[in-house]
Amino acid sequence: MTLTSHPSEDGSAITISIDGNFDYTLYKGFRDAYQKGLSEGVTKFILNLSKTKYMDSSALGMLLVLKDRSDYGNITVTIKNCNKEIKNILAISNFEKLFSIE
Repeated sequence: MTLTSHPSEDGSAITISIDGNFDYTLYKGFRDAYQKGLSEGVTKFILNLSKTKYMDSSALGMLLVLKDRSDYGNITVTIKNCNKEIKNILAISNFEKLFSIE
């Protein structure tokens, strides 16, 4: 399981990519990635889940915290490239009402 984050060329967005399982073991790295973006004044977070195989309830909680922090600063959060299982988890949890899911 790895987590990487990359700023856009203009610095307005950060893409956070998760390879493997999205669970509590990624908590610190995920928090560090979005806090860095918040401190640098980004306007958008993009979560690339193209290589994410599984997501548990702690990942859902981490997404909710990110959403809460992002709403405070009028920052958009987009979740991209989910596999069928992850889309299902997000749909069951009504996350499509909270996030843009592409």
